[in-house]
Amino acid sequence: MTFTVAIVGRPNVGKSTLFNRLVGKRLALVDDQPGVTRDRREGDAYLFDCRFRIIDTAGLEEAFDGSLEARMRQQTERAVEEADLVLMLIDARVGVMPIDEHFAKHLRRGKTPIALMANKCEGKVGDEGLMDAYRLGLGEPIPFSAEHGLGSSDLYDVISEHMKRAAEKIAEKETTTKGFAKSIEIEDDFENSEDEFLEDDDFFEDDFEETEEDVKKRGPLQLAIVGRPNVGKSTLINKLINEDRLLTGPEAGITRDAISVEWEYEGHALKLVDTAGLRRRSKIEDKVEKLSASDTIRALKYAQVVALVLDPDGILDKQDLTIARHVIDEGRALIIVINKWDICTDKDAVMQRLKDRLLTSLPQVKGIPVVTISALKGHKLNKMLDTVLEVYRIWNIRLPTAGLNRWLAELLERHPPPAPGGRRIKLKYITQARARPPTFAISCSLPEDLPASYTRFLENNLRQTFDIPGVPLRMHMKKGDNPYAGKKKRNQ
Repeated sequence: MTFTVAIVGRPNVGKSTLFNRLVGKRLALVDDQPGVTRDRREGDAYLFDCRFRIIDTAGLEEAFDGSLEARMRQQTERAVEEADLVLMLIDARVGVMPIDEHFAKHLRRGKTPIALMANKCEGKVGDEGLMDAYRLGLGEPIPFSAEHGLGSSDLYDVISEHMKRAAEKIAEKETTTKGFAKSIEIEDDFENSEDEFLEDDDFFEDDFEETEEDVKKRGPLQLAIVGRPNVGKSTLINKLINEDRLLTGPEAGITRDAISVEWEYEGHALKLVDTAGLRRRSKIEDKVEKLSASDTIRALKYAQVVALVLDPDGILDKQDLTIARHVIDEGRALIIVINKWDICTDKDAVMQRLKDRLLTSLPQVKGIPVVTISALKGHKLNKMLDTVLEVYRIWNIRLPTAGLNRWLAELLERHPPPAPGGRRIKLKYITQARARPPTFAISCSLPEDLPASYTRFLENNLRQTFDIPGVPLRMHMKKGDNPYAGKKKRNQ
């Protein structure tokens, strides 16, 4: 089991800064104003030779109603329950606040070990707050500076000590379990031998097909859920994993960080990435919202498949089209998910408007799959995931060079390229340069004179012939080298 550490504390004490330092990346949003972090974010952390799982949490708030702050506190409490060690941060420059004392008392009641950290201890400004931290009753505080990394060795000593204790407890449990297993007499060692033989797929593997090991080497499929604010992105992920992992509610713009959740669907490893809602740039004035939008764009760049979630009341408006074009320009596979379909009043009109918008505004990618769901009720979520896997397969497709050149020769015979100015353009050879997205290179005699309309004709025919709908295609015209260039003319 992976050792897990949770970072807790009141707002604006430096939790996200510490999280970023331990994971070695600027994953969590950081700003001077309190309450930036809302969802709990997880990451793989390292400190010298220690490797562990770290959880960044929202600031502890004394709220117990149905408000957003109360839901944030519940997320923090779940993180504390899952953790093997809790790092409670205080601001040494401000000193111990009454809310620090309240939550220190609350944490002491739990079973999870606690380590107290006095953050912002650079210089002598934090000395008074460091001494004041002793009255929290959580042991000796660790003087630290998340901004500059001061005190890392002291933090390492604490974490490594708790990791050793956790490992010893696990070893004791395993020893007890083994001793208990030996005391049980096994009557038939071959009881499940037939089932084990039937589950062995080695005898049925096709050497020419991609094996499971090849798929696993790719890592999990990264599926980014994007869309405008309040279309149900977080609700969708919560319903998929069957857990209240992400904050949801009637308020628009709850999600700020791009939060990733690892999950598995029918043997396929997935990394679901929840993102902040994207509004038009002209409407974004808040600094934190600008940071959230940048974080969403970063998530799109690292995703492999993007699910654009739409609201049927405003189907594929200008902002949705902007998001879709950005996904296509990044070369990512795209599916369109219409949420809240169960409360849609005029389904036929919505679907017709969507088809018209796709035809006129996104003609460069034909066949983008569309799925209608209800995230709140869980309707057609399996269909959505099956569509994701299918479009991911197409996005990774590789076509044989021989088949591509036969297709090109037959196409040129029926529809040769135009001859601008009487100069004949020759398309000699085609090969697939790479996948993800499918990218093709064509050897062309005069690539600068080939009209863009003919290139689009080639792309559309290639899609239709080889059944490659709904994913971006790249087609590059490359001029072949002149074999006689640089050679001196003979008989001069």
